[in-house]
Amino acid sequence: MRTFDLTPLHRSTVGFDRLFSLLDQVNSVDTGATYPPYNIERTGENAYRITVAVAGFTEDDLSIEVKENGLSIRGDRKVEAGKNADVLYQGIAARAFERRFQLADHVEVRGASLANGLLHVELVREIPEAMKPRTIPISAGGSAPRVIEARTSAAA
Repeated sequence: MRTFDLTPLHRSTVGFDRLFSLLDQVNSVDTGATYPPYNIERTGENAYRITVAVAGFTEDDLSIEVKENGLSIRGDRKVEAGKNADVLYQGIAARAFERRFQLADHVEVRGASLANGLLHVELVREIPEAMKPRTIPISAGGSAPRVIEARTSAAA
C-alpha cells in the first residue's frame, strides 16, 4: 500500500485535525493483524453489531472500553496454575489480543454478551434532535399568516 505525506495539508487547513488523525491511523494500520476474527453487521436502520470470535476466553478474560470515538476490546486469558497436562497440539489460540474500532459520531455502545465463543457488542447511532432533518410546512398562497397592526389610544 502506498503512503501519502499529508504535511502540506496540515499547514494550510484549520479545524480538520480529527480528519487528518483518522487518515494517519489508516495509513499506519498493520494489515497483518487478523486475530481474533470479527464481523460487523447492520441489524437495523441505526443499529449495528460487532461479533468477535473469542473461543476459550471467559467474561473475566475480556474487557471492553469506549474512549472518545474509539472502541477497544481486549482479551488476556489467565493460565490455570493447577493444570499439568502436556498439550500435544494446540490449535486454539490463547494469546492476548487487542482489537480497536473507530466509531462514528453519535454511536453508542448499548451492551455486550458472550455466548458460544462469540462476543457480541451492540451499537446504536442516536442522532440528537437538533441535528435531525426537519420538515417545514408550506402554506397555500391565500392562507399566509396575516400581521395585524395595533394602534394605541394615544396615537388616535
